[in-house]
Order: sequence, then C-alpha cells, then structure tokens
Amino acid sequence: MPSLDLHPVFRNNRDIELALRQFLFKVHQSGRPVAEIIPGKGTGRLRERVLAFLGQKHIRRLYDRVEVDRDNTGRVVVHFTRR
Repeated sequence: MPSLDLHPVFRNNRDIELALRQFLFKVHQSGRPVAEIIPGKGTGRLRERVLAFLGQKHIRRLYDRVEVDRDNTGRVVVHFTRR
C-alpha cells in the first residue's frame, strides 16, 4: 500500500498541500485501490488539515471514501475509485 508520512513537512502548510496533492494524483494514476496518509497522532491538528484537504471538491473526485484508522488515529486510509 502506498504511504505518505507527513512528519517531515508538518510545519509548512504549502509543503503539506503539495505533498498531499502529488501523492494522491500519483496513487490515483497508478490504479492502486488504497493508500495511507500518516499525519501522526499528536494534537490532531495535522490530521484535521489532511481531512480538510481531502474534503475539497476537486480532490474528492479522486477517491470513494476516507477513513481514520480506529486503532491508530494517526493514520488516514484513502480508498480510490476503481476504473
């Protein structure tokens, strides 16, 4: 499963959005059904940023659903649309 760890870029909003955008488009193009984004647990602010990014209309078209792992809230799983 493709994975994006946001720990190294968590302080810069522009870098976070760029990393997310590049990762999501790359995984979508590859046809992989599932990918994970790791914002980490921390205060939950980075996870909320990730979820807000994923909720944007133009990004929402890329995938079917998003879930926050129940056992690990520092992990967001994205399920992509099958072609």
